[in-house]
Amino acid sequence: MNKREVGKIYEEKARKYLEENDYVILETNFNCKIGEIDIVGKNEDYYCFIEVKYREKYSLAKGLYAVDKNKQKKIFKVAQVYLMAHKLSQNTACRFDVVSIDGDEITLIKNAFVGGDYG
Repeated sequence: MNKREVGKIYEEKARKYLEENDYVILETNFNCKIGEIDIVGKNEDYYCFIEVKYREKYSLAKGLYAVDKNKQKKIFKVAQVYLMAHKLSQNTACRFDVVSIDGDEITLIKNAFVGGDYG
């Protein structure tokens, strides 16, 4: 199985987990020239832009550590494109969440980073 196929499997696990935790999934794999957001959903009146990271059970670092400042900046910019594409205000309540799947353990980090730091 290649990386993309593995990614799809774990994004589906994340989607189900999010739905079980009161998220409404609006879109998966939103793409534009800048990049991709794994999952876009709504939760607690927020549009949530969700990055999914998977690591094998015995990996040295948890998946959430893979969402570094560069990745955060890219997600923020893609989220701006998403808002424009869906004719939503730039003042729409948004949040950036991360789902880290480490082996069989799923961790949801709400408001994992603040997008506005990038200007």
